[in-house]
Amino acid sequence: MAKAKTVYTCTECGANEPKWQGQCPSCHAWNTLVETIAETASTSRFAPLAETAGLQKLAEVEAAEVPRQPTGVSEFDRVLGGGLVPGGVVLIGGDPGIGKSTLLLQTLCHIGSARKAIYVSGEESPQQIAMRAKRLGLDASPISLLAEINLEKIISTLQKYKPDIAVIDSIQTVYSEALQSAPGSVAQVRECSAQLTRLAKQAGITVILVGHVTKEGSLAGPRVLEHIVDTVLYFEGDQSSSFRLIRAFKNRFGAVNELGVFAMTEKGLREVTNPSALFLSHHSEQVAGSCITVTMEGTRPLLIEIQALVDEAHAPNPKRLCVGLEQNRLAMLLAVLHRHAGVACFDQDVFINAVGGVKISEPAVDLAVLLSITSSLKNKPLDNKLIVFGEVGLAGEVRPVQRGQERLKEAAKLGFTKAIVPKANAPKQRIDGIEVIAVERLEQALNYVKNY
Repeated sequence: MAKAKTVYTCTECGANEPKWQGQCPSCHAWNTLVETIAETASTSRFAPLAETAGLQKLAEVEAAEVPRQPTGVSEFDRVLGGGLVPGGVVLIGGDPGIGKSTLLLQTLCHIGSARKAIYVSGEESPQQIAMRAKRLGLDASPISLLAEINLEKIISTLQKYKPDIAVIDSIQTVYSEALQSAPGSVAQVRECSAQLTRLAKQAGITVILVGHVTKEGSLAGPRVLEHIVDTVLYFEGDQSSSFRLIRAFKNRFGAVNELGVFAMTEKGLREVTNPSALFLSHHSEQVAGSCITVTMEGTRPLLIEIQALVDEAHAPNPKRLCVGLEQNRLAMLLAVLHRHAGVACFDQDVFINAVGGVKISEPAVDLAVLLSITSSLKNKPLDNKLIVFGEVGLAGEVRPVQRGQERLKEAAKLGFTKAIVPKANAPKQRIDGIEVIAVERLEQALNYVKNY
């Protein structure tokens, strides 16, 4: 029997190479080529879904509103953009044991009474899923369960029973008989995802795929997998913490960068209605180096505590360390602080932490970072009822940020009485309960903090 021909496939872009190389020639990623069996092309796998439609003008196409199916879990609906879409394909990834299967089982139990749902398990036995449902106290009677990893059998079952929602847990365990490679390989993941997506569009079934993640935290398999699906969600959270975050990184039917917050309990994932309380420390007295800011996660304002520790350096090269913020931006802000405010930290170790393990990517926290650094350096606490936000430019100016009114209203709702904001974000009408100090430059904010 002839030996099967092998090729080397890139796990990032899916390109094939005849021999192994350290760098993929197509996407230039390093150490991503893995050995796989060369698959022969088949002409029958990609038959058209329906008769090819003729050309038509875009102006003649009716733009209908996309119907939504609420899941019954409001935080999950927020990330999805309002609910599940018929025919939509959702890919959700996360670390092992983070709670992906728990969340999907809870979601199916919520909507199972009104919608037909099938849970396809490729990793757990039906007994294990039944034990989880019992432990969580869920009524799993409306859910149909299928323990199968063969793609052809899964598609046949979905075509026969025509459910409204199907969960595939997980896509890395499913294999197609049309391919010779093992389950979880680049070819199998790409092929199975494409076939399930075609079925979802053809039959109007909402398909939720569970994906594994690599040690770097990205979804395993080729990046083409993320291009195939409609929505990509990431489940984040520290194993030592009970809190879990869901972020949307791609959504064809809604906004991206939305955030859903959950708490893991004995009865499963519980929604957190006031996530700002998670990221605020409750100090018994005022402490130096702490400043409260407001960041936007999608359309949701979140209050986050920025902590700074500035200490005398005992090495030739002072340390600069950020947790939850970008480290290169910290170096830039320290240069601005020295150049335009005369506060030097070149002989100090500077450590910055965003409390609660949250990751902040927007520059609206610049002013809060600089005020917390100054507070720690001078060992002078800031007012614990003070809120700060604003982007700081290289010229020392305080630039406006988006949705300033919503940030101020969220701060006032949580009991903050003072706010230092960019002048362009100053409200035209007074917001009850909060005094707004509008500044144009970094020096003005530092002078106000120094004088009160």
